[in-house]
Amino acid sequence: MRTEFSAAQLADPAMAASEAVIRKCVHCGFCTATCPTYLLLGDELDSPRGRIYLMKDMLEGERAPTAEIVKHVDRCLSCLSCMTTCPSGVNYMHLVDHARTYIEQRYRRPLGDRLIRLLLAWTLPFPRRFRLALALARFAKPFAHWLPARLGGMIELAPAHLSPAVAARQSIAGRRRVLLLQGCAEPVLKPQYRAAAIRLLNRCGMTVSFAAGEGCCGALTHHMGRESDGLEAARRNIDAWIADIEHGEIDAILVTASGCGTAIKDYGFLLRDDPAYAAKAERISALARDICEFLVTLDLPPGDGRGLVVAYQAACSLQHGQKVTEAPRRLLAQMGYTVRTPIEAHICCGSAGTYNILQPQIAGQLGRRKADNLARLGADLIATGNVGCATQIARFTTTPIVHIVELLDWATGGPAPEALVTFNRRH
Repeated sequence: MRTEFSAAQLADPAMAASEAVIRKCVHCGFCTATCPTYLLLGDELDSPRGRIYLMKDMLEGERAPTAEIVKHVDRCLSCLSCMTTCPSGVNYMHLVDHARTYIEQRYRRPLGDRLIRLLLAWTLPFPRRFRLALALARFAKPFAHWLPARLGGMIELAPAHLSPAVAARQSIAGRRRVLLLQGCAEPVLKPQYRAAAIRLLNRCGMTVSFAAGEGCCGALTHHMGRESDGLEAARRNIDAWIADIEHGEIDAILVTASGCGTAIKDYGFLLRDDPAYAAKAERISALARDICEFLVTLDLPPGDGRGLVVAYQAACSLQHGQKVTEAPRRLLAQMGYTVRTPIEAHICCGSAGTYNILQPQIAGQLGRRKADNLARLGADLIATGNVGCATQIARFTTTPIVHIVELLDWATGGPAPEALVTFNRRH
């Protein structure tokens, strides 16, 4: 795509990076075939190609964002399915993230929108605040239908009960060592995921450690256009991990929430122009691995899948963001599970970080569509690699949803996944 950015504009590294992305787009339209919002809405401006035109015009002309542009950029899930489809290698993720930062800095949203975004940024990245917010949300659930749509939707997303908090702990098992991301939303919503990962890694002879001072990966705020918050989170984590590595080498930084993994693997790009952090960020990004991406390289103990049929829900952040596609299925099959994949496996479930709160109508349509496709498989369980997917799809199905690592842990001697135990009690 031809661009006309000025030399002064291209002196800004962020603008130069976006210009390079835009120039790679050849208008082919392959992305429209795999874009969830275009699939639902049929509007060219709600496709990646259409949004690229809008973002190009806004950035190139340094125009003030209009409500129309903001609407279409906000509707993007950042599922990155378009990047898997694109034959030209357009890094849409970097472009849309820059556009969101540009919008955040130059567009004044309606008061209600500003407040809900501030609330999300103030609670979700902080486990204690998030746990308190979910506890309060349970009392507000009966009144959710009378509240503004987004606030009501956020309250309805709150689970009926929370699992007890699991404290991060060191585990000593062998000479090889990994760091495990503690996360923010996942340890509140699904602490059993991390517990299962620790048990399984211990059986594989790994020492599992947690870095003091680590926090949210920054993805939640970064994708809302709050760039400074995202960069602050990245720098804090890099400092924590580098300090830990100085006390003993590690094999990898492992992540059980694939949305976080995609963000951490991008730290090198995010901090490429920071002289104090560029090299350290590259080092950390190179060490980051999804839990399945790492486990597939190990000699796992023999497993017993108990003859269960598992529907594998591929998280967008894993299959499109990290290009990890075969490892989860291979691991489940290795453990004796029968693995089935739904149609439209490349289409997002509608979770997408804070998307199911900020865009509840579109997210709801996508969630129901995904749940219906999974139901057609007739599986005993649904397995995914991202807490957001598990939370979103659970709204539209009664089939137990578990993390892949829970099934691997169970098959090799661990306890049954909590979601399955709860399901069996009720039935």
